[in-house]
Amino acid sequence: MWECLEYIQPLLKMAEIPAIPFLPPQVEIKTTEMHTGGEPLRIIESGFPEAEGRTLLEKRAWLRQRADHYRKFLMFEPRGHCDMYGALLTTPDLPGVDVGVIFMHNEGYSTMCGHGVIALGRYIVDRKLVTPVSPETEVVIQCPCGPVKARVEYNFNQSGRVSFESVPSYVFALDVTLPVPGVGDVTVDVSYGGAFYVFVPASRLNLDLNVTAIATLADAAQAVTDAAKTHLNLLHPHSQDLAFVYGTILTDDYTQSVDGPATNLCVFANKQVDRSPCGSGCSARVALEYRRGIISLGQKLYFRSAVTGSVFATIAVREVEVKQAGPQDSDVVGVVTEVSGNAYYSGQSTFCVEQDDPLTPGFLPR
Repeated sequence: MWECLEYIQPLLKMAEIPAIPFLPPQVEIKTTEMHTGGEPLRIIESGFPEAEGRTLLEKRAWLRQRADHYRKFLMFEPRGHCDMYGALLTTPDLPGVDVGVIFMHNEGYSTMCGHGVIALGRYIVDRKLVTPVSPETEVVIQCPCGPVKARVEYNFNQSGRVSFESVPSYVFALDVTLPVPGVGDVTVDVSYGGAFYVFVPASRLNLDLNVTAIATLADAAQAVTDAAKTHLNLLHPHSQDLAFVYGTILTDDYTQSVDGPATNLCVFANKQVDRSPCGSGCSARVALEYRRGIISLGQKLYFRSAVTGSVFATIAVREVEVKQAGPQDSDVVGVVTEVSGNAYYSGQSTFCVEQDDPLTPGFLPR
């Protein structure tokens, strides 16, 4: 099924399909390609419209309303794919911040991205957007959910592993029953790590992260997300623009009481499968395990991707009270987490347009 077939205007009746903006024929977009634990990050360097707005959230809204065809051009096939992820650097609006960023994916624009912060930490240091300092360089990145402080290892003119302290993570709801089509009632938890995730052990869906096909896991996770969007009323203490279910994280039945990594599979946006352990999801899972008393402050945890086997290290650094973050605007106790991982360069790209290309707007096969 060609999910975005309506955008291939020359192949369809114009009377039935509304017109969409096309990119100018002289457009040339340059990017640097990276990945963190296998999850791609396409960093946009030039050729993209400059987002308008006073705040980062206003810029994000402007892109969504006025220039979303640029996102589709880079994220969709034939230049991207259904699991492509991108980042657009912009001027921050908060004091003490080095760089602002707007993240994008196959459905739209996210509020936080841990794998993206890890990759951008290296990129910002390597491109000298801040002055590198050995043995560690601090970079403060303003994400849509708030400022995130990254620390980049830097020795002998070489950047390395990146750690970041995320925005406060907290549990929104425990033991919520959702009616999931094809499965029945499923008990889930909802936790925030810069984005809201639904957490459910794969076993509750009669699945196994180590055995079940990724496509089957993704279908099941998307069904949970769809049910959550229908039945949950989320609140965010700072902006309702951040109060939406970003995705579902399927977990194993493992707790951090023994050695070895626990396993995550994050399915977000439009059934997009995260190849990494999901940095913001790891923060949300740490908050969940801390709330349940499974872990303690300062305990190092390891989370493994069910797709690639890549691992992020995570620590619950300190407690923090989050005002009006729970149901009925209640205050909740959350944690500030630290997430660590490695990102790598995979290439550079230049994207162009030919005027007679009917697939310029892009498409997503499903």
